[in-house]
Amino acid sequence: MINNPSKYSAWIKAEAERLGFMQCGISRAEFLEQEAPRLYNWLQESMHGQMHYMQNHFDMRLDPRLLVPGAKSVVSLALNYFPEQKQVEQSYKISKYAYAEDYHFVIKDKLKEFLCSLRDTIGDVQGRVFVDSAPVLDKAWAAKSGLGWIGKNSNLINKKSGSFFFLAELIIDLELEYDGIVSDHCGTCTRCIDACPTNAIEQPYIVNGSKCISYLTIELKDSISKQFSNQLEDWIFGCDICQDVCPWNRFSISHSEPRFVPNNQVLSYSKRQWEELTEDTFNEIFKKSALKRSKFSGLLRNMEFLNTGLKEF
Repeated sequence: MINNPSKYSAWIKAEAERLGFMQCGISRAEFLEQEAPRLYNWLQESMHGQMHYMQNHFDMRLDPRLLVPGAKSVVSLALNYFPEQKQVEQSYKISKYAYAEDYHFVIKDKLKEFLCSLRDTIGDVQGRVFVDSAPVLDKAWAAKSGLGWIGKNSNLINKKSGSFFFLAELIIDLELEYDGIVSDHCGTCTRCIDACPTNAIEQPYIVNGSKCISYLTIELKDSISKQFSNQLEDWIFGCDICQDVCPWNRFSISHSEPRFVPNNQVLSYSKRQWEELTEDTFNEIFKKSALKRSKFSGLLRNMEFLNTGLKEF
């Protein structure tokens, strides 16, 4: 196989667009030198809470060549999930990314097709695909690949499309043409910091995950501490506050992915309907939903915590 970095990079970006990805950027597979101390300090400060998996494979998180032997390039991809429709008012709140089918299923199918097409077109390319399922610092790679900058709320932000998109990667042993990073455009804005009810954004660019509403309502398996009473603002799965207030998300446009058509129950359920939901109905209606991550017991705990204030569960 005769390598042609420019030609192959152009093909990869065209194929990403054909598969419905909003953006595609490419960077060299190498050690993430700037991320190493940040990740170390974040873990040392226990900002990962009970997400113990974040402590695992520290070296692999910083060097994809340890994860994929022979890796030369990281292809970063962004898939828009911004919905056209919103939930009814005065109901419990669900993060927009969970309105429809679990993104893991949707993106993995696209990535498998991508890798097959890559091999059919270019030849014996070795590598792996990733979407939130391995020790890969997806935001760091996306920033390195020019898809945007990591904002003060720790989300990747793009000037043209905001931040309501999923990230995924192909880590492959093919030498490609690499994109450059883009500059930070948060400026003096502190809207995300000011809006966070739990003060999880302790400093610009530093989010204490153990205080984030998304962590409290999804990742945390124990009881929610009473210190967060009256701070969850009706969120029972995830949180979009720091994205909703971000000025760059005024450029967000509705996605065009058929499998991201919202689940009608997520959009239309009132508080009473959520509270009357049974476990059997939950398992049937949300069997392909990201809501399964918190399980029925997690949603129940979150609703009870919101309704009882100081009482812990």
